[in-house]
Amino acid sequence: MRLRNSDGAPVDPVPFYVVAATAFLVCFAFGPLYGMAVGASLTLALVGSGLVFVGTTVGAYHRLVRQHNPEGPRAPAEVRLRNILYAAAVLVGLMLLLALPLL
Repeated sequence: MRLRNSDGAPVDPVPFYVVAATAFLVCFAFGPLYGMAVGASLTLALVGSGLVFVGTTVGAYHRLVRQHNPEGPRAPAEVRLRNILYAAAVLVGLMLLLALPLL
């Protein structure tokens, strides 16, 4: 499937696919268990996880495909690396927070 931004220019699909796959894994690995830990039924927990996954995927598509500007200004490598490290730290913190009810 050829992904194109809002201007019709081709976009690399890999970042979108990675974010969508990661969202699926996180939502369905933690969502049902977390939902059931707070008292929701399995069905409600699965539906909630699915809704969060769909919302995350739609947001990722909008940000990484529709708004992508392949010719836009790029940040220096040091800034991009720092942002990746910050994002990794936030994700680790989020995973720890999501694991609290399971302990």
